[in-house]
Amino acid sequence: MEKSYNGNILLIGFMGAGKSTVADYLKTKYSMDLVEMDQVIAGREGMSISDIFSTHGEEYFRNLETQLLIELQSHGNTVVSCGGGVPMRERNVKEMKKNGKVVLLTAKPETILERVKDDHSRPLLEGNKTVAYIAELMEKRREKYEAAADIVVATDGRSAEEICEEIIGKLQV
Repeated sequence: MEKSYNGNILLIGFMGAGKSTVADYLKTKYSMDLVEMDQVIAGREGMSISDIFSTHGEEYFRNLETQLLIELQSHGNTVVSCGGGVPMRERNVKEMKKNGKVVLLTAKPETILERVKDDHSRPLLEGNKTVAYIAELMEKRREKYEAAADIVVATDGRSAEEICEEIIGKLQV
């Protein structure tokens, strides 16, 4: 069990970039607490993210994300896997920065498609699983993702271990 980073690490990036996989690896390797934002919110609301969107609307859901980010500031040694839309709201970026280091995980549209093609729990992609559509959506978010990030790590063709070693290496500088 290694201990080489004791702050909070917030993982952001497009769906399929590897946030959950990397978060799980960091949790295990560095004995960190793990918070999957979407899971926490779904659990508290007693419904899926898709149902929260359709019942209460996106604004309601985004407010729940902001509230959770504020709560997490009292935690330490935690890896937070943020929902894909979290960095799109400036208030959330401010709250993330108070929490710890923000790590942007990137992947090519082709990689994303390969990773999400059999996953039907992603409302934004259902019926639109093409490289062109994914590339367009990624481009819309890129500027905000990059502005929020303290460090950027590419995940294409790399193991969770390689990605985590790069993250920890960059955070220790």
